[in-house]
Amino acid sequence: MRTSDFDYSLPPEFIAQTPVEPRDQSRLLVLRRGDGSIEHHRFSDIVDFLQPTDVLVLNDTRVMPARLKAQKGSGGKVEVLLLRRLEPGLWEALVKPSKRIAVGDRVELLSTRPASIGKTSFVEVLERKEEGVRVVRFADEAGVEALGQIPLPPYIHGYHGDRERYQTVYSREKGSVAAPTAGLHFTPGLLSQIRDKGIDPVFVTLHVGLDTFRPIREEDPRQHHIHHEYGMLTPEVAERLTKARCDGHRVVCVGTTAVRLLEQAALASEGTEGVKPFQGWVELFILPGHRFRLVDAMVTNFHLPRSTLLMLVSAFGGDDLIKRAYQEAIRERYRFYSFGDAMLII
Repeated sequence: MRTSDFDYSLPPEFIAQTPVEPRDQSRLLVLRRGDGSIEHHRFSDIVDFLQPTDVLVLNDTRVMPARLKAQKGSGGKVEVLLLRRLEPGLWEALVKPSKRIAVGDRVELLSTRPASIGKTSFVEVLERKEEGVRVVRFADEAGVEALGQIPLPPYIHGYHGDRERYQTVYSREKGSVAAPTAGLHFTPGLLSQIRDKGIDPVFVTLHVGLDTFRPIREEDPRQHHIHHEYGMLTPEVAERLTKARCDGHRVVCVGTTAVRLLEQAALASEGTEGVKPFQGWVELFILPGHRFRLVDAMVTNFHLPRSTLLMLVSAFGGDDLIKRAYQEAIRERYRFYSFGDAMLII
């Protein structure tokens, strides 16, 4: 297995820069693993592919205002992108320009919104980690809410629309630096249709981290260090999943984040009856060859080349089949990445 096996060429104009309105009118490529067939639909048609006995799993994480502008005492500009909270006031963050920021430096957060003028806060760099990542401490963590902005992916340029469009309609647990984008296609009306069909969605939480945007640089992907992401699966959801497995019903995950959390929980539950509740760091790196223990179907967007997400999808759908689906999506001019179209793998 080589990282280059998960590379592909995408014309830049296929990278969606704005979302489709309404949300559920994005396109949906349906990929059937059983016979390798491909169908083209609108996302709102997903109701037709769900069964009343399905357990539909949604990630309710919410993107936090993780992008912060700051300046050094000398006036030099700094950007701080929060990655994960280690404890109150203490965070791992991506700091730019990293070469100009030393351990012990203290920078002042800047206001980027008129409503926050007058509020000030300071960040101190405590520890140097890999690839621009630093451990930082806030003098006042309230500055994050007052001064931070919702970050957009680096491949989206010049979007000035409502940043709430980069949140799922069911987001509630703040803690991500990126949206679980497969969920962006759902509307309240579509969720009502799904419930009318007898499917009561369950919610889990996995806070999305840096690996969403980071390509794998090692040629052997097994040498890649995946960033840990914090996840929670409640006793009520664990009970629903256990019952679904016992009754032979499908578990349908919306997004790679939900897949990783459920598969981590399944691994942690091995040797016991059923699925156990889970709360903690998710460090599972899913590569082709992984045996899926809980997930039967998956909704996912189209992912970046050489990414951990594309590797996970290839593990689930089969490498050859996913490559063919991506080629078909490019031929049919699907929109790719965060604001792009979706795929249902069944």
